This record gives sequence, C-alpha cells and structure tokens, in this order.
Amino acid sequence: MRLVKPSKVFRIFFPSLIWQMPKTDSKTIYLTFDDGPHPLITPKVLEILKLYDAKATFFCIGNNVKKYPETFKLIKKEGHSIGCHTFNHENGWKTKTDDYLKSFNDANELIHSSLFRPPHGKIKYSQLEKLRTWHAESLQVVAWTVIAYDWDHSLSHEDVYQNVIKNADDGSIITFHDSIKAYNNMIFALPKVLKYYHNLGFKFKAL
Repeated sequence: MRLVKPSKVFRIFFPSLIWQMPKTDSKTIYLTFDDGPHPLITPKVLEILKLYDAKATFFCIGNNVKKYPETFKLIKKEGHSIGCHTFNHENGWKTKTDDYLKSFNDANELIHSSLFRPPHGKIKYSQLEKLRTWHAESLQVVAWTVIAYDWDHSLSHEDVYQNVIKNADDGSIITFHDSIKAYNNMIFALPKVLKYYHNLGFKFKAL
C-alpha cells in the first residue's frame, strides 16, 4: 500500500516532525530531494529548478557528500538549502540507536545543517529524543506532506506526476529523489510539476 500522504497515525505519534509548512497569503510549494548528491543527476535537477526560479531543499547522504563534494557545493552555490539524511541511508527501525546517532553525526560533520530527514521516514523515539537532546531546539526534523514515489518502478512517469498534483497544495512539502533509482520518473515528473504549479501562481521555496 502506497501512502502518498502520511497517515494520521504517523502524524499523531510524531507531532514534533515538520509535516507541512504554514499556509500564507503567497501560495508556496516546498520541493525536497532525498538521497543525493549525484554528480550526473543533481546538476540536471538544479537546471530544471532554475527555469522556474525555484528553490528547494536537498537532504543529502553523508557518503555521497564525501564522494561528490563539488556537486554538494554546487547545490549551495545555486542558493538551495541542505539537510542531513544520515551517512549511509540507515533505516532507523532496523538500526541500533548508537549506530544511528553515529551515522547522523558522521554525515552532519560534512553537511552542517539544522535540518534532518530520517531515511524512509523511519526513526525510533529513542533516536529522536537523543538527537533533540544533543542539538536542543536547533534541530528541525522534516517529514513530508506528499511523497512522489518516483523510485517505484511499478509506477509510470504519469503516475508519479499525478501523485503530486492530486495531493499537494499551499504549504505542502513534496519529496522527490535525485538518485539513480528514481531518475527516470523524477526527470519526467519534476518539470511538469513545476509548470503546473507555476501556472497556478505558486512559488517554490526552500525550507
């Protein structure tokens, strides 16, 4: 079962996570990209975003930042925001808390961000509480309003596009992936999503 929008149960049990941004007088979409940077894919994403003067947030894997530092620098140079996505994309539910925290710290020594998105959206209370204890109020743990499922090869390009436009509205945080696995679906859906919301008068901002 695909949950394009998170279930109310998740939101109730993790109320401290950022699931959506407040609605304002200016209609705004918040695009996010997980699992990069990738030296071939991420620059293409940046070029597409530039066509619509769109800013986004890239939740980066520490190991990819280590391997592709120039691509990571390019994200920041283009004026986008960055967040931590652990060092090796650990699933918090299957990872010991100490190992998970080490992965976060190893990644954030390279990324230096107060934004964090748990890979797969899976994190234990013990992990979340220790992260908050270490970083006090500065750490913002970001979830999403709509997830495109661009990595799911059982979905067509059009399915991924429809996942977004049928569910995202003012204040929505949308999750795409700048990864090899998601590339074909993402590279089709992203420009169409940007055009669709641009024509409706939306702006695209970073978190």
